[in-house]
Amino acid sequence: MDTPITRAEHEEFRRAMEAENQRLADEDRRQNRRIELVEENIRQISALTTSVEKLAANMEGMVKELEKQGERLDVLENRDGEMWRKVTGHVITVIIGAVIGYLFTQIGM
Repeated sequence: MDTPITRAEHEEFRRAMEAENQRLADEDRRQNRRIELVEENIRQISALTTSVEKLAANMEGMVKELEKQGERLDVLENRDGEMWRKVTGHVITVIIGAVIGYLFTQIGM
């Protein structure tokens, strides 16, 4: 290693090193840009996750409210049915009473 290198060899080495340093700097910029894009995507995914969680909570509340409304609707629907059954029962009672009364009057009681 005692032989010195020539000026031309030194310049060639320097140009090669500058080219390599430039390539590495370009690669760093590309990688940094890719990292920025990934970080932005992660922020967007995080915001989306938060929105989905809120949506799920709202949906849960809506399901509970729908169940309550269903129960109230059943009560309202059954009210008309109960009323009809009462009216029908009273009408049948009156008819039976009239028939029995007619029979008793025919028998002479």
